Amino acid sequence: MNIKLEKKPILQINSDLLVLGVLDTKTQKCETFKAIDNATDKTISKYVFLQEQFKPKFLSTYTLPTLGKIKTPKILLIGLGEEKELSADKVRQAAIETAKKIKSYKNVATAAICFPLPEKAEEYVQAITEGIIIGDYNFDKYKSEKSKNILKNVIIASKSTSKSIQESITKGEIFAKYTNFARNLSNEPAQYATPTKLAQLAKAIPNITTEIFDKTECKKMGMGAFLAVGQGSDQPPKFIHMSYKPTKKAVKKLAIIGKGITFDSGGYDIKPPSSMLNMKDDMSGAAAVLGIMSAISELKPDVEVHGIIAACENMLNGSSYKPGDILTAKNGKTIEVDNTDAEGRLTLADALCYAEELKVDEIIDIATLTGACMVALGHFASGIMGNDEKLIDDIQTASNKAGEAFWKLPIWDAHMDSLKSDIADMKNTGSRYAGASVAGAFLKNFVSNTKWAHLDVAGTAFLDTAYKGFPKGATGIGVRTLLEYITR
Repeated sequence: MNIKLEKKPILQINSDLLVLGVLDTKTQKCETFKAIDNATDKTISKYVFLQEQFKPKFLSTYTLPTLGKIKTPKILLIGLGEEKELSADKVRQAAIETAKKIKSYKNVATAAICFPLPEKAEEYVQAITEGIIIGDYNFDKYKSEKSKNILKNVIIASKSTSKSIQESITKGEIFAKYTNFARNLSNEPAQYATPTKLAQLAKAIPNITTEIFDKTECKKMGMGAFLAVGQGSDQPPKFIHMSYKPTKKAVKKLAIIGKGITFDSGGYDIKPPSSMLNMKDDMSGAAAVLGIMSAISELKPDVEVHGIIAACENMLNGSSYKPGDILTAKNGKTIEVDNTDAEGRLTLADALCYAEELKVDEIIDIATLTGACMVALGHFASGIMGNDEKLIDDIQTASNKAGEAFWKLPIWDAHMDSLKSDIADMKNTGSRYAGASVAGAFLKNFVSNTKWAHLDVAGTAFLDTAYKGFPKGATGIGVRTLLEYITR
């Protein structure tokens, strides 16, 4: 899809569809709106508005033909809500809804978008760009009949075509492209998205140095927790380390870790069938990290970034790890296996130890970790916790700009109490209460001196029902938030 800015009057733009964003008060005072309304014999103001065919409620839509009175054959009105509540995220959602609406038309190859934008419109233009690309997404790889996305060109009407606004389109394209990349990977069946495949994808990223460690090498490094999880699968585990270093001195060194369980049966504490159905998505954190590193290879920020994935399957056979087993993590701490279905934190434990040895300034992990986080926050928000309040606050600020909600959860010393073991340093699970925070407390044992944040995206990585413009399926959660944090 080609997205570009256009400064000339909207009526001079050739397109198959004109998308007009409508605010509660501001739109009718806008000169562009008046020009469109006058050119169409005031069809919008007299018929649509006065007869209440359309109200500018947020995300409401109305399509009307122009009957040859202007170059564009039809107009799509989309409600933006109240002017005082307009934000970049609402603009992004409106753009997503616009792209979805365009799919219902049969002959729209070029759409011109006219939203009421502020003078400094960079953030809003980026949001429109992201929304159109995200809303145009389909995962129909395995369907005989493919979706026909006819939309090829998007023209954003803008008062300015300055370099900074042009750059905001490029940034939005990259953010959205790799959000969709992560969605594709999480939507793929486990037979495709194996640990080996994740390693191959990592190796293929340009401008990134990638090391892949196999089972033997991981054993030499002392990754007893990670290897235990994968030992029941015929798929060999892969520990993936991607690194990007800027050409100039890095302003910060950062490690991002993605949970990479490419299928989770639960092991001997096997999941019920209904809970196992979507466990192909248990590598959504890894998909996000692969997307982020791919985007970084294009964005080239002045930040040194290490992307880390401990990839394996949690399956069960005669070699599987068992409840009661004692595992030794990379930092020498011992873990009593209380539940084989609490496997993600075991793989993250060794990955956190590895990341800390890189002497980075900050570590961020993203994982579909706990059902408890889903119970607490549903699919409306992801959990965030860690050992540094400023890091957590900064990520939340970035998430607000990206339109991805994160809610702060605590890690208290008391959360470690339920992880106490009679025969090891800790168990891998505790009581059923405060499960998300208890998992965070477990992970904290494997970060000694580095600033660290843990993102639990169990409820937001894969949707059972549509939400905020995203259909059922993978969302690519975390890609835009962490790219916003890294590049800001």
